[in-house]
Amino acid sequence: MSRAEQDTAAGTEGEDYTQRLQRLGGARWKQVLDVQAPYRWNLQRLDLGRTLDVGCGLGRNLANLGEGAVGVDHNPTSVAHARAAGLEAYTIEEFHQSPHARPGAFDALLAAHLLEHLPADAALEVISSYLPFLRSGGTAVFITPQERGYASDATHVRFVGFDEAAQAARDLGMTVVKQYSFPFPRSMGKVFTYNEFVTVAQLP
Repeated sequence: MSRAEQDTAAGTEGEDYTQRLQRLGGARWKQVLDVQAPYRWNLQRLDLGRTLDVGCGLGRNLANLGEGAVGVDHNPTSVAHARAAGLEAYTIEEFHQSPHARPGAFDALLAAHLLEHLPADAALEVISSYLPFLRSGGTAVFITPQERGYASDATHVRFVGFDEAAQAARDLGMTVVKQYSFPFPRSMGKVFTYNEFVTVAQLP
């Protein structure tokens, strides 16, 4: 585990954080309404190819990324949950020892609801450690919460909007391709917990 990954461990590494995610995702109304449908569509329309989901958590996004997708997370309880759901997920140490950890193995990298858990320098350290596994010209997608979502989780340490995500992409040597608010316009970010910033960037 890198220093940056250790820095975020205290807030999101334990079983209690996994249980929190399970409670939030397992709410009856969310199951009945299939609230993940628009987010599933959003990921699939990006046509990312084989994707490495960094900070995969319980595997909510991993399940929607298609064939060959692999998740990695520092929380072993969350990884176990993702595996129990039939997903390909690893702890950090396991991933680096797996056959997936080879140069250019993935077309894309997804970091959804990860950057806001880390100071800027630490976030760059974490993402850069996985870039060698992304092919030349590959895509990186950063998804972060807007105001209401940011305030909903005490483990968030830094607000990451369009400007901050774009700067992270540039600092990592990427070119920003597009940015947009999803599923609703940017104005909804202060009232709707699940409104997100989406930044799509490309490696040289």
